[in-house]
Amino acid sequence: MIKVTIIGAGSVIFAQSIITDILLCPELGDTEISLYDIDKDRLEVAEKIAKKIIKKLKLPAKVSSSINLIKALDGSDYVFCMIQVGGYESTLIDFDIPEKYGLKQTIGDTLGIGGIFRALRTIPVLLDLCKDMENVCPNALLINYTNPISMNLWSIYQSSKIKCVGLCHSVPNTSMTLANYINADYEEITFSAAGINHMAWFIEFKKNGLDAYPELFAASERKEIYEKDPVRFEIMRRFGYFVSESSEHMAEYVPYFMKDENLIREFKIPIREYLKRSKDIIDIFERQKAFAESSEEPQIKKSDEYGANVINSIETGEVQEIYGNVKNNGLITNLPDESCVVVPCLVDKNGLQPCDVGELPPQLAALNRNVINVQELTVKATLEKDKKYIYYAAMLDPLTSSILSMSKIYSMVDEMIKTHKEFLPHFQ
Repeated sequence: MIKVTIIGAGSVIFAQSIITDILLCPELGDTEISLYDIDKDRLEVAEKIAKKIIKKLKLPAKVSSSINLIKALDGSDYVFCMIQVGGYESTLIDFDIPEKYGLKQTIGDTLGIGGIFRALRTIPVLLDLCKDMENVCPNALLINYTNPISMNLWSIYQSSKIKCVGLCHSVPNTSMTLANYINADYEEITFSAAGINHMAWFIEFKKNGLDAYPELFAASERKEIYEKDPVRFEIMRRFGYFVSESSEHMAEYVPYFMKDENLIREFKIPIREYLKRSKDIIDIFERQKAFAESSEEPQIKKSDEYGANVINSIETGEVQEIYGNVKNNGLITNLPDESCVVVPCLVDKNGLQPCDVGELPPQLAALNRNVINVQELTVKATLEKDKKYIYYAAMLDPLTSSILSMSKIYSMVDEMIKTHKEFLPHFQ
């Protein structure tokens, strides 16, 4: 029996998905599942739903929950992390204050001023988690889904010996989307991608072994296809390759699409999109709470997430390829070695083995480095507890610097540091 701990199990929908995926693996049916969250109400709902899944599948798996982190972690083999430090209230601050200064955002969880401050709140919590893991489960693999993945993992790689990988569904999900855009069966598609989280590039995209990019470019000329993904198609037309995250994400990673209201309308940029999703999640939890108390059985369906597959491959030796966020260490030769990159990884009984990619096309590496500059300075601010690096990161952010003057950026950062004081006491 292995022990899998889920940190942030109060993210009930995602926790339910991960638990279901694990228990649908034939060799993992006796897994001990440990749930942790700081919210007792959400934790109780997560545990009840987990028990429903185990009962329906008629498995010997066990589930427990605790608001004591050490107890939850003790003896773990795998630790999932899916937390949101500060919750909806902090995310609202990340959007509202920048808008006062004229800076709009769509998602704000990976880059931009929202991504910077989410990292500043989250990294100290993750480093404390790693310290606890070093004490009670030092050989466990930390599987991180918490955004901003790149900055979070970069900090862990610099500060801890805990084994860690960041997982995100953007590469596999985009590959399915691309197959749909060219009206191909997914079984016909092969691809190779590399870059950084939410900005990995489809270096190869093939159908039946032949380059499918000509078909993708042709598809982008059709209005009904282009309008499904205008930002990503525009990036592909200008830089030559398709990127792994959605148009609403990509719009705020570069300085081209949100400079003024005309561009926002032209490219149909969904301003404050993440806040709308967050409100939906709050409503969904109330439905999940009612479901947990009901006699209704859970739907059992495997997701497209990599997490359970990683565990299954390590435990059984079944070899598979995933796309993981890992320390670069020369895997992509024209990106900094210390940065966190997305590359193909083979997984088997030896664990995760990242694959060498070599050079990215130079224009793609340049776009990635613009983002990596912000990541590096944010990590430095957090680890050294020196807020001057927050200003540097914000001034170098592609979107922020395209809209605000340096003096406005300074004022905005000052206000955000002050407003987030509960989670940033060392910057006051």
